[in-house]
Amino acid sequence: MPYDESVPPTQRRRPLLAAALAAVCLTAVGCGAGDDGGGAQARPRPGGSGTSAAPPASPSKSAPAPGTTPASTGPSAKPSKSAGGRAAGPLSGKTVVIDPGHNPNNHLHTREINRQVDIGTTHKECDTTGTSTNSGYAEARFTLDVSHRLRTLLRAQGANVVLTQDDDRPYGPCVDERARIGNEAEADAVVSVHADGSAVGNRGFHVILPGLVRSGKADTSKIVEPSRDLGTRIAGLFVRDTGSAPSNYVGGNSGLDIRKDLGGLNLSTVPKVFIECGNMRDPKDAALLTSEGWRQKAAQGIADGISSYLKG
Repeated sequence: MPYDESVPPTQRRRPLLAAALAAVCLTAVGCGAGDDGGGAQARPRPGGSGTSAAPPASPSKSAPAPGTTPASTGPSAKPSKSAGGRAAGPLSGKTVVIDPGHNPNNHLHTREINRQVDIGTTHKECDTTGTSTNSGYAEARFTLDVSHRLRTLLRAQGANVVLTQDDDRPYGPCVDERARIGNEAEADAVVSVHADGSAVGNRGFHVILPGLVRSGKADTSKIVEPSRDLGTRIAGLFVRDTGSAPSNYVGGNSGLDIRKDLGGLNLSTVPKVFIECGNMRDPKDAALLTSEGWRQKAAQGIADGISSYLKG
C-alpha cells in the first residue's frame, strides 16, 4: 500500500520496517529516529527504463561541466572531475565517483545505446534512456540535478569528486565504462544515482547492492561487504534526511536490494551501490522527485551516508 506523506514516518512504518531501519541505523553514524538503471518494475530491464521510449525534455537543463573523453565506443569525452573549489575537510584525500544514471541525449542515439556490452554474467545494452514522470521530467535530468548537489556537498568536506558524465557527451557512457571510470579513479566509494519507473502505488527508495559474482570479467568478491556497508549507511541516513520510507515493493521494506544483473556493479572493483530515489510513475513520489527542496534533501542523505562510510 502507498503511504501518506501527511503521516509522520514513525507512525506509518510497519513493525518489520521499523526493525529493518533499526538495523540500518546501527551502522549509520548519526542516524536519527526517524545500467543500467536499476529499479524493479521488471527484470532484466527494470525501472521502466527501456530504450523504446524517449524521455521528454525537461523544462530546465543542467549546465555541462568542462572536460571531454571517449566512451567505450563512439564519442569521446572524459569523466567530469570536480574542478577547483574543494575545501580541506574530513574527506580530504578521499575520491568519490558519482554516476548520474542515463544521459539526457540517449534517446537520440538508440542504435549506439542498444549495442551489447559484456557485463561478466551476460551481455546487456550499452545504456538505456531512463524513465520520466507523467509530466515529462526525465530521470536523466533528475540524476544530474541530484548529482550536482551531491558533488557540492562532498567537495565542501574536502572530497575529490568525479562524475561519470555531466551532459557533456552525445550518449552514455556505456555501463562497462561507467564501472571502469570508478575503477581507474581508484575510488573510495561510487554511487550511481537513479529514480525508478514502477507501477502507481509503488513508493519509496531502495539502495541496490552488488551480489557475489565471479564470471568472465566480473568478480565482486572484494567489494560485496564494503558495498553493503556503504549502502546500509546511505539507506539509514536517506530516511533521516528526506523523511521518505524505504520501498514498499522492493527489498522487504529494508531499503536494500541485492542484484547480480547490473553491469555497473558486476564490473566494479571498488565499493559501489545504486540508489533508486523514488518511483517517478507514482504521483506522490513524483511530487517529491520534482521538488527542488526534496532533491536537496536527497543529495544530503546520500552525502551523509557516503561521509559516514568513508569516516568509518
